[in-house]
Amino acid sequence: MEGAQVIVLATPVFLLLIAIEYAVGIVRGRNTYRLNDAMNSIGLGIMSQLAGVFTKLMTVGIYTVVHQQAALWQLPADAWWVWGGALILYDFFYYWNHRLGHESALFWAAHVVHHQSEDYNLSTALRQTSTGWIGSWIFYLPMAVLGVPPLVFAVVALIDLLYQYWVHTQQIGRLGGFDRVFCSPSNHRVHHAVNDKYIDKNYGGILILWDRLFGTFEEEDDRDPCVYGTRGPLRSWNPVWANLQVYWELAKDSWHAERWADKLLVWIKPPGWRPADVAARYPKPAFDIAQVTRYDPPMSRGAQGAAVVLFVLLLGATSWFLWTAHTLSFGALTGSALGIVAGLWAVGLISTGASAPASASQASAAAGVSTGR
Repeated sequence: MEGAQVIVLATPVFLLLIAIEYAVGIVRGRNTYRLNDAMNSIGLGIMSQLAGVFTKLMTVGIYTVVHQQAALWQLPADAWWVWGGALILYDFFYYWNHRLGHESALFWAAHVVHHQSEDYNLSTALRQTSTGWIGSWIFYLPMAVLGVPPLVFAVVALIDLLYQYWVHTQQIGRLGGFDRVFCSPSNHRVHHAVNDKYIDKNYGGILILWDRLFGTFEEEDDRDPCVYGTRGPLRSWNPVWANLQVYWELAKDSWHAERWADKLLVWIKPPGWRPADVAARYPKPAFDIAQVTRYDPPMSRGAQGAAVVLFVLLLGATSWFLWTAHTLSFGALTGSALGIVAGLWAVGLISTGASAPASASQASAAAGVSTGR
């Protein structure tokens, strides 16, 4: 079965768990959902899956070629120890991939999408980048060299991804000893927070042991409640702009930099780093957590209804697209994907309403802070 088809089968489970989490939050008086934010997060997950249909051939293809040409061993795909070892190995490389996604601006430009939501709930887990394929595949090539079969690699990658779904919730508290070994809701809440003590912590996908081993672990502290989002907020429900915002900011700083070295370093240095001459000519206020406000333009009842109807239709169209993608021509794939993206853009536009800035770039400027972490 195709990986995209697995996602289609898992989608009803994802949505059911979202409904349960929402209901639990209402009963507890701790609702963590907003309609506009949830649709934006799930919509970005849809776009990520659409992009995956086009890029999977490249990423899996490269892995397969390296496995065929450079594998030191040919490990059996029917041995339990190969599967167990591959899952642990994948999670190890995921840690470093994830960590670089916070420590290098180019990788952050892709990963930032997952952190843009100013809410934290199960819909946030579905909020994924459409550009991660640009460099993330590089981290897993050692597995091909070690002889992990492509099928095993693909399955453990999916397992690692699916595991991380449940940790995106505020409705589950600390879990004692489990928190010490595994990525858990408490540990991952820290990862999504912009508080000074939490920034760039807890990268582990399944195991939090990597963070403890490499010095990036931080425990959740009730005295310092997590504030979610990014230090350069998106301030838009436009899913296309969500994927392009940081790339655009980096391109502008690179263009304005006077030194050629700085033009390159803008993309390599940590997020938020800017050449001195650019920072002087185009200053941005420092991040102040006390000034953080959530982006939440009001929606009328009519707008909410229209957005929900369109969004449900897009969910159905996406399920059809992912289930039949392997049978469609390239032209049909491209046209269908662009149509779904246009629909998601329309949902974002309806959600924004009359308060929308004139352009996406103005939305970024309106945030008034650097587009670093």
